[in-house]
Amino acid sequence: MDTTTPSSSSSASSNAAAATLNGAHHQRRSSRRTSQKRKNYDDVITGIHANPLGVLARQLSIPLHKIRENCPLYGPDGAPVDPRLDARVDSVFNTLLEKASRAREVLGESARGISLGEVLEKLRMLYVAARTAEERMLLNWHLANLEYANAGCLSELSAAYWDQDDPYEMDGDHCFLVGGNWRLVDELCEGIPIIYEKIVRLIKYGDQGVEVVTVDGQVFAADMVLCTVSLGVLKKKCIQFVPELPVRKLEAIQRLGFGLLNKVAMLFPRVFWGEDLDTFGHLNEEESRRGEFFLFFGYQSVSGGPVLIALVAGEAAVDFETSDPAVVLHRVLSILRGIYTPRGIEVPDPIQTVCTRWGSDPLCHGSYSHVSVGSSGADYDILAENVEGRLFFAGEATTRKHPATMHGAFLSGLRAASSILSASRTRANNNNCARKEIRQCEETIERLFKDPDVVVGDFMFVFDGSDREETGLVRVAFEEGMEREVCLYGIVSREGAREVERGGGEGGDKVGLLGVLFKKYGLRLMGIGGLGEVGRGLVGRIAGAKKKRRRKYFCRPLS
Repeated sequence: MDTTTPSSSSSASSNAAAATLNGAHHQRRSSRRTSQKRKNYDDVITGIHANPLGVLARQLSIPLHKIRENCPLYGPDGAPVDPRLDARVDSVFNTLLEKASRAREVLGESARGISLGEVLEKLRMLYVAARTAEERMLLNWHLANLEYANAGCLSELSAAYWDQDDPYEMDGDHCFLVGGNWRLVDELCEGIPIIYEKIVRLIKYGDQGVEVVTVDGQVFAADMVLCTVSLGVLKKKCIQFVPELPVRKLEAIQRLGFGLLNKVAMLFPRVFWGEDLDTFGHLNEEESRRGEFFLFFGYQSVSGGPVLIALVAGEAAVDFETSDPAVVLHRVLSILRGIYTPRGIEVPDPIQTVCTRWGSDPLCHGSYSHVSVGSSGADYDILAENVEGRLFFAGEATTRKHPATMHGAFLSGLRAASSILSASRTRANNNNCARKEIRQCEETIERLFKDPDVVVGDFMFVFDGSDREETGLVRVAFEEGMEREVCLYGIVSREGAREVERGGGEGGDKVGLLGVLFKKYGLRLMGIGGLGEVGRGLVGRIAGAKKKRRRKYFCRPLS
């Protein structure tokens, strides 16, 4: 952005520029509210009107707590910020954003290569805004709030497209979900078989279907797979795709940004900050640490206890990843005691403290996505594209209109489910014969396992009896508290069945026995449809052998 800073000797023009930024004619909503509204985080439903998660919460009778807009700010010394100064700098901040929007219209396509941080700093200097130290700290607080909203440093955000999803924001109040997100998750997962503690290392896809391979060697076979891992995991290439993802998708993955928001969750003996307060902010003197514990959320109304959350955004969130938790807690408590001790309020030590490290978490590698320099909203659409009708994608980084939100992730799941159903129907219409074979196979398998050859707990085996080392079929039942039993099947040798009968050397538990079958005998569990021609052929041979044995038994002459 090529702009010229007014000369310091031009005091009249400088004062006029500052007056323009401080003018009261701008009607943009408070940035404090705007930033909270942009993204869905910390069990917050942002914008309750038409929000699918709000609808779900009401349908499930999960209470919602409206977040009160009162958010007092405190300086580094713990003293309250003058409300008039707060309002003035808030107006300056919002005006800078408006002027940044006008600047990108002038710059056109060249704005794609410029960061929002660069534009805002140029404008601040041009209009001589936030001249005093206190004004600068206040402006930095608003900038930290903006970095929180986007999970990224302003130096990384695209000046051209950082707010491309604004037209699609949900209206209405912001609400806490009483009890947290898990209340929704538990309800949505009821009756669905979920296998935990399985880390995926490889996804193979092609004309014959897909295989998902875990780090412990277990293989899941299916017709299609839905991949909902974070953008951070895709960026780090933690999962190998065979064949490799299309170049178009790989480039979009690299262009989009995936930033950090960390937090410190503290459980205290009592709510010393006040029952009627949901949020309050704290200013930092150092610009590089402006996002460190800049905003606090009180969860006393929804968590069932005196829980306080301190947020860490921007550069501070990156540094936080390697900070000593003891030092972190000392800093937070120093801030809180600086605010409340002068008011005669004792700040006790927390009963329990948890520090997040989303950037270091191997299952996340970050918090949520943003449009970085060189990227655009179109990259979200590219990430959402399926590959060969076999590999589908969902998650917050695949929704252009609602990225970085819980409701966006939920809506992307519905979109993917619709796409998978459509692809499944198309494939089914083209393979009626195969469908008939699978139905017949299902019926045959049901008959076979009514009279299994070997039963060990949740394991059942059937063999054709032609050879001591013949290959057979295993059925493994999974219940784990679900209302209905879910069964998976695999091809296994007679020796594998004997290993299970002996207890597998793993104490006889299901997980240990499965581990032996996976590693030693190459077992792959799948649904009936995943058995393929080889599996269906084996089912036919076993059924034929059993039928032959029964006929021989009934035709045996009397002695």
